[in-house]
This record gives sequence, structure tokens and C-alpha cells, in this order.
Amino acid sequence: MKGIINVLKPPGMTSHDVINFLRKLLIFRKIGHSGTLDPAAAGVLPVFVGKATKAIEFFMEDDKEYIAEMALGITTDTGDFEGNIVDVCSKEVDILKFEEILKEFVGEVVQIPPMYSAVRYKGKKLYELARQGITVKRKPRKVKIHSLSLLDYNVETAIVKVACSKGTYIRTLCEDIGNKLGVGACISCLVRTRSGPFVIGNSATLEEIQECVLSGKLEEVLTPIDECFQYMPIARLSREDRNFFVKGNYLFGDFNYLEDYTGEHVRVYNFGDFLGIAVVKKDKNQIALKVLKSLN
Repeated sequence: MKGIINVLKPPGMTSHDVINFLRKLLIFRKIGHSGTLDPAAAGVLPVFVGKATKAIEFFMEDDKEYIAEMALGITTDTGDFEGNIVDVCSKEVDILKFEEILKEFVGEVVQIPPMYSAVRYKGKKLYELARQGITVKRKPRKVKIHSLSLLDYNVETAIVKVACSKGTYIRTLCEDIGNKLGVGACISCLVRTRSGPFVIGNSATLEEIQECVLSGKLEEVLTPIDECFQYMPIARLSREDRNFFVKGNYLFGDFNYLEDYTGEHVRVYNFGDFLGIAVVKKDKNQIALKVLKSLN
């Protein structure tokens, strides 16, 4: 059993809850995920099963997209409706001003991780300290907002669509926007619509996954590993080379067709079987592949 399930995580479950549910459902322990979602958030959660867990590292840096509903004029200690309200402002914000403020957040921005996050401080997760009433100084980090658009707006709420780099805290982004507006804000609803190549339109609910398992049709929701690497060119090996496809080996052959390839990684196949990922190494007139990860 190996492959990737594009799970539509429901609100109210942690990402780890989803993994535990699937472990019990599939009666299989080797399962992991990339891109943690807050318990209150819903949306795309890529889950890797079996040997596919070795591919998680290739998806950890993926860009993300979200749709967030902001409650304007309300500030909480967690940045969402899960926390306690600490301030309320009745001042109304003009939509034109709101749209102008959004433009200021496109590009590279600096964020301070919220206390209610999984960032570690001296071995403990920040949210564990926050629950004890402890606040510590956090290091600012740079993230990139690729696009930020307004989908809907009224004096109490705004719905925005965000495309961003890995590590972006949408709660913090909404709080910063609220502060810039001078009224404060928090998230009232958050949905992740994309994580790398995984989009919400192709995701499956836990109920749908369960139905596929019970009916013996798991393949309907279990995507083969190599289908998620289609942006990489294919390198095909001879039968002899297959035996040497282990981490760290160099593979030499007729790879001249990769001469103009400006990327770094390729998918490696042998007689139709996907073996894993290799790095393209160019040295003068010779091109070799250095085995990076066996995924077969």
C-alpha cells in the first residue's frame, strides 16, 4: 500500500487526528502528512501512505492558497474565534481603504509566529506555553504573499483569498491587516484550497475515503506517487541500472536530452516502474543522475 490521499480535513480535528483516523481505517501505521492545518481550519491536507511517506520532504516547501473570512473590529488572544475576545472596535472601514491596505501586504512580509502555534521554544510548542498563560519572545520570520484579493466585504466581515509561501500564518496576516486598518481583526473561518499540486476540487472527505475502503476501491482516492511529480522530466534506466537505484549512487547513461533542462530533479523509471527521484549532475560534456530518494 503506497500513495497519496488528498484529504479534505474537516474543522474540529487536528491534522494528527486525521492521521489516527486513517491508521485505524486502513489498519496501517506508516502514514504521515505535509502542511499542518489548525484544528479550526478545514481544507486540503495531503496524506502520504506507505513508502510515499519518503516523498513528504519534496512537498514541505510547497506554496499554499487559502480563503479566509475575517471578523472586522474583533481581536482575540488566539487570532481566531477559538480564543477569548480582548478588544472590540465599532469603527467602520471603507471598502476602498480595505483594498488599498491589502496591496501593502503583497510581497515579502515579516511575521511574528502567534503564541497559539506549533513553533517550538526550548523544546515546547508555543501553544502549550500559551495555555499556561506564558508569553515568550518569538523571532520574526520572512514569508511571501504572492497574491491577496478581496472576494466579499461588508462592515463586519471580509473574505479574502491568499496565495502564499510555506510557513505563512494566515491568522497573523489577518491580525496585521486589522491593525493596519485601525480596527483589529481575527479569523472567523479558514479553508485551505491548495497545497502544492493538491487542490480542494480533487480532495476527498473522511467519509468518502471510508466508503472507498469498505467497498474495496481505495485506488479511487489513493494517487500514485509519481503523478504528483509530473512537473519533472522522466529519465529511463536500463535493466542493469535498476539494481543500483539506491540512495547516493551515480547513474551514467545517455541523458543528453536533459542538457537544456534548468531544473534539478527528474523522475526515474525502469520499464514502466517508477523508482524514485534523482538529481541532474552536469559536468562538462557529461550528464549523470545522482540518486536522491528511492520511492519504489
